[in-house]
Parts: sequence; C-alpha cells; structure tokens
Amino acid sequence: MMLVSDDSTAQIAFWHSLWAVPVQRTAEILILRHQINVLRRKSPKKTALNNVDRLLFVWLSRLVPTTLDTVIRWHRLGFRAYWRLRSTPRGGRPQTPLDIRQLIREMSLANPLWGAPRIHGELLKLGIDVTTIAKYMAKHRRPPSQGWKTFLHNHADGISSMDLFVVPTLSFRLLYGLLISAARSAPDPVAGSQHTSDR
Repeated sequence: MMLVSDDSTAQIAFWHSLWAVPVQRTAEILILRHQINVLRRKSPKKTALNNVDRLLFVWLSRLVPTTLDTVIRWHRLGFRAYWRLRSTPRGGRPQTPLDIRQLIREMSLANPLWGAPRIHGELLKLGIDVTTIAKYMAKHRRPPSQGWKTFLHNHADGISSMDLFVVPTLSFRLLYGLLISAARSAPDPVAGSQHTSDR
C-alpha cells in the first residue's frame, strides 16, 4: 500500500479542480460566495485590503471573461439592491387611528376657513394629541386665480409706473430725473429733474 503525502494530495486536488465539470465549479463558487456573505454579516465593517489582495484581484479579473454588458448589468443590480434597501421603511412615527383621521377630515370640511393649527387646538381641547393634521385635512378646491394679463386689464386705471434715472451733462454734472406715468388715463407723463451741486 502506497501512502500519499499531504503535498501530493493538495496537488491532485488542485489539478482535479482545474478539470472539474462546470457544475461542480459553479457549486463551489456558490459555496464560497455564501461563506463571504456569512462573514459580512458577522463583521459589517468594511474590510481593508492590502496590496497583495489588490494584486490578486487584478490578476484574477484578467482570467475571468467579463464584457462591458456584464459590468453594466452588475452595476444595475447593485444600484437596485441599494435603493431597495434604502426605501424599506424602518419604523417612524406611529400611524394616526382611522377614527381620528376621519374626524380631522370632517372638521376641515365643516369649517373650511380653519387651518391645521386651529384644528389641532380644537383636538387638544377634546383631549386628542395628534402631531400630523394637514396631511389628513380635506383639500378644498379654490377658484383659479387670474393671470397677469387679466390682472393688468382689470386694474389698468389704477396702475402707474415710476422710474428714476441719471443723465450726465457735457459739463460733467449729473441730472437726476424722476418719471411717473399712468398706464391708461394720463396722456402726458409727469417729470421732474434736479442737478447736483458743485463741490
């Protein structure tokens, strides 16, 4: 009977792993990935890589055939997983009971001029302490506001414009001018000017 040393066993295992069927390699990769995930769960801190680890990963990345589509697909999967994790609710403010939400809505419909602070005060008088009021109030439909063109047309008689300007003269004196004109009614603008004193 021939005894096999540990070194030769390791070499045989290494050569066998190179020529193993793809299913076995895939299973081994899945087992290794699972081990990495278990280790990550135990130590959530990011592990620091040294230069030897980086060189090994660079060398291995040359052996693994990856295309640009593969890298983009991995990036998209990672992006989705990140935002899926970020968007899961982690608790927060407790939800307001349904009967109180209905009471807030009824109060806002019955009193359309009341805002959230007034309804909150009335609920406090009843002994109900709620922090979110405006979210549960009924939305009142307001009439559409007039546009700028309609506003100018409706209020043209009461609108006037005013401008202050400076005019330098040939003798380097400054004249200050004020021009006031009405939009419709006054045909002639009112104007005034004043010059500066010499220093």
